[in-house]
Amino acid sequence: MRITIVGTGAMACLFGARLAAVAPHAVTIVGTWLDGLAALRRRGVVLSDELGTAAHPVEAVPLGHPVKQAEIVLVLVKAWQLETVLPHLASLLKPGGIVLTLQQSLGNLEQLGPEACLGVTELEAALLEPGYVLAGPDRPTHLAAPDWAVDVFRHAGLDVVSATPEQAIGLLWGMVAVRCSLEALSLILDAPYGEMLARREALLLMDRAITECAMVAWAQHLQLPFADPLFAVRHAAETRARHTSPMRRDLRRGAPTEIDALNGAVAREGIRLGVHATVNEVLWHQVKALAAGSTPRP
Repeated sequence: MRITIVGTGAMACLFGARLAAVAPHAVTIVGTWLDGLAALRRRGVVLSDELGTAAHPVEAVPLGHPVKQAEIVLVLVKAWQLETVLPHLASLLKPGGIVLTLQQSLGNLEQLGPEACLGVTELEAALLEPGYVLAGPDRPTHLAAPDWAVDVFRHAGLDVVSATPEQAIGLLWGMVAVRCSLEALSLILDAPYGEMLARREALLLMDRAITECAMVAWAQHLQLPFADPLFAVRHAAETRARHTSPMRRDLRRGAPTEIDALNGAVAREGIRLGVHATVNEVLWHQVKALAAGSTPRP
């Protein structure tokens, strides 16, 4: 059994470390970030969690170079990177294997095709330096995948819950709804999530953004992981009070944001369904305007 992970960021390293810990020399990480690949080749994935710090050996290969085909290809790149990855997926996958996406934005599954599987993880991680990841608390990962693939992740000690495709899509929309309500606004206001709770107008925008996301999801007859959208976004802001938008880091390094696959995707789906998503549309265009005028920092 071989597993190839596409991506070199925090979540790719987290899953790479977890899987390599129980399957040494069976995990390959493929990507385009040369510094990340060099660090992985030099020392493996370094994972810090509540048990300590350990290095786990993996193969690290530039995208497009020959790789042994794998039974599971796990896609963990940003939404805007998927177009670059798509032409290479067939060569990475063994016949009878699966492509599994754990991307936390909209539109990826549709691009990967009808045979791809969707997963939604509640795990969090931070990349401290190339190839060195700090893991958050253990949380569930929901997989709408064959039983044999679910067992692979469970064998790695991950808290994995089997889900139907419909359940996984609902869970994804719930995660996206929270992201849409926090990340763009945090970037625009240059404020951490907790501070936005104390600003009356910011709180109003948060509430309206997540309500719109929920209305668009419910118009598709999706079951969200929460009954009360306002409680969900306020709870997320409270528990991540010091967090700021990852979009700010994207702009600082001159990279695109995921805004098109978050608020933009919600706004477009709202138009298609005849559901108003005005706040999400405005946040989408404001972030696009900020990105157009930003200057990368060293």
